[in-house]
Amino acid sequence: MNKHEQQKASTRLLPFLLIGILFWQCSAVETGKNEKAPVPTPLPPVDTEVRQKVMNDFMFGAVYFRKVNPPREDWERDYRVAAEDGHNIFRHWLLWSAIETSPGVYDFSDYDRHLDLAAENGIHTIIAEMTTCAPEWAFEKYPEARLENRDGTKDYSIVNQASMVGGFPGLSLNDERVKIAIGNFLRATAERYKDHPGMSGYDLVNEAKFPQTPNGRQDDYSFDPATQEVFRTWLKRKYGTLDSLKNAWHRWSYIDWSQVQAPRQIAPLAEVQDWLEFRVDNFHEQIKWRADVIRSVDPNHPITAHGKAYTLSHMARSCNDAWKAAEIVDLQGFTWGAHKHGTDPWLQFHAVDLMRSACKGKPFWHAEMIGGPHWVSERERHDGKVATPEDLRLWAMVSLAGGAQGLLNPRWRPLLNGHLYGAYGFYGMDGSRTSRSAMASKIAKWGAAQAQKPLWEADPVQGEIGIVVVPETQLWDYSMYQHSKNYSQAVFGVYQGFFDNNIQADWVRIDDIDQYDLLYLPYPVMLKKASAEKLIRWVEKGGKLISEGCPGYLGDHAWVGEVQPNNGLDKLFGVKESYVEFGYNLHEDWTIHYAGKSVPVGLNHQEYELAGATAKGTYQNGTIAVAENDFGQGKTLLLGSFPGYGYSHTPTPESKEFFRKLLQWAGKIQMVKCEEEGVIARLHQHQDGRRFLWVVNHNDNDATVKIELDASLGSLAAGHIYWGIDPSPQVNGQNLDLRVQGHDVAVLQLIENASL
Repeated sequence: MNKHEQQKASTRLLPFLLIGILFWQCSAVETGKNEKAPVPTPLPPVDTEVRQKVMNDFMFGAVYFRKVNPPREDWERDYRVAAEDGHNIFRHWLLWSAIETSPGVYDFSDYDRHLDLAAENGIHTIIAEMTTCAPEWAFEKYPEARLENRDGTKDYSIVNQASMVGGFPGLSLNDERVKIAIGNFLRATAERYKDHPGMSGYDLVNEAKFPQTPNGRQDDYSFDPATQEVFRTWLKRKYGTLDSLKNAWHRWSYIDWSQVQAPRQIAPLAEVQDWLEFRVDNFHEQIKWRADVIRSVDPNHPITAHGKAYTLSHMARSCNDAWKAAEIVDLQGFTWGAHKHGTDPWLQFHAVDLMRSACKGKPFWHAEMIGGPHWVSERERHDGKVATPEDLRLWAMVSLAGGAQGLLNPRWRPLLNGHLYGAYGFYGMDGSRTSRSAMASKIAKWGAAQAQKPLWEADPVQGEIGIVVVPETQLWDYSMYQHSKNYSQAVFGVYQGFFDNNIQADWVRIDDIDQYDLLYLPYPVMLKKASAEKLIRWVEKGGKLISEGCPGYLGDHAWVGEVQPNNGLDKLFGVKESYVEFGYNLHEDWTIHYAGKSVPVGLNHQEYELAGATAKGTYQNGTIAVAENDFGQGKTLLLGSFPGYGYSHTPTPESKEFFRKLLQWAGKIQMVKCEEEGVIARLHQHQDGRRFLWVVNHNDNDATVKIELDASLGSLAAGHIYWGIDPSPQVNGQNLDLRVQGHDVAVLQLIENASL
């Protein structure tokens, strides 16, 4: 068993046991008045047996309680209906502003009742700490801790319409006084519920974004005094001396660290790069601090978090980094819904693959999957705005096909007030059953059945290629253009190009590239010297690297290299730049000619002269656009522009074939081939060698699908059918013929064909 399998086994979600029912007195408790900073004590050994018992192998449920919704008189009935319909987990928003009603006085009475109902009905409870909504009295008591906007204005308490509770977006956790108050609240919560039979775990920082504000410009925060001081400490660790900082930032008249301030402009400058990187680091340090405080009181219940699958598009704005968050928690999740993003097949799959890749073997779930309409969505009715039961089935199965261990909806039943009234819920406004809840019940009961256990113990196989994620490139793109659209469209286009060929591409952080022998490096305009050196060493040891144009054009501190490619990458790729142009509006009609194909590209346009490499493709003007080079034991293929951006904007049959041929260039074998438009097949494997095939049909109509499996898998036959195949599939060696219903999935075991 490898490291990731051991890690997953230690947090495997096994059937839990309800030992008994504990009735707690529902009362306000006064605690936590001391002003001692809540520094976590050393952790006792984790009781893995207890941790394993508090979750199922398969989880299905929803967020239920958000303080004012649903009404108290419906709780008992709703829990009973949920249990009857196969739901086994609820998450509740534990809102700080609604509980610490005055300093040191906590009213947990509503949550006590929910934990009791959970225990009575055999439902797990995840407590979602919402310390991003501060008590109203705290805004007055700690005015310096109010979040400060880039323009110097301070935030006041507002009502979050997703819960209809005031206190958002909270106060600065970098302020020591606020940190004390939050620490006391978290410790009081863990002490209260750690031994309750309805308790199953904690969720940290809703959607892992900073700040929790409706302001679209999340990067505008926070310039409060405490955060400025923490930023200075971060800079001292990075630069060591004030002189080093002065030289990097070009602010030579600093005479004391107290004069160093977070930059209030957005521009491609060293100080802005530092500030954006600090915000991500600081936010995740705060998540870890919350986890450490809770674990110091309750080491036996798992800690979860969930982001919005925005790491590749909104990191600079919202600080969302799935890799950093996954390192902190036991179970990671993500929010994703077609109501916001649309129903193109690659979209949800990319989010699931992002979370699976970031978790690196840890279990993960789809923590907020839409189960009902979203009236204020700007999408068309049939593009996610109104969810049918068949939509719900497809969305659920896509996440499971990508390796998710469970599914939760952001509402079990809709809110009754605010702009999100009527949205998302499986059930009706009054908690009544609907056609959607019937589908949810079918999936919930199927997933929890013992027969499906082998599916949840298996994992998707590693993809044929890794798409390299380099954070500094995205941060630079944001600082340059005040958005990350160029970066995200380029990287998403690469994923889509492979996806449309049914090639499984995994997202790979630069620190994890040694796990792969083939990589694609999209939009690599800025690379720190350390990142460039990692890529050079990786290729030298035998890796095969495909890179888009202008690799490492900017290095550390966002400085352009005088020799291009920069930081030793000229030798890696065996070329020198002969000409370059930048600008998304200059190259919309440019193409690269490679392997007999004309491939649309966009954004930057870099031409080359050879310095050891071999020319493999040209632009339409005849200049060199593609160069192949042997380097050490590996080799590289450099593409002078951005085929990913081109595919994102202008996908063509030739560009689709281009991405398929990249696998051939590397001598890689595609494990599962499926040519049917709108159908994706994924292979999962159990650690004991058992294999399972998931075939997802995104089309409205039924599809007769032909699957070709690589010969290395052996001669196969169809084993147990888990979902959605009628009639039985025809299997001949490595070829499968099966019929999959529209908006549905086929799931079957593949077994060795002993007769051949």
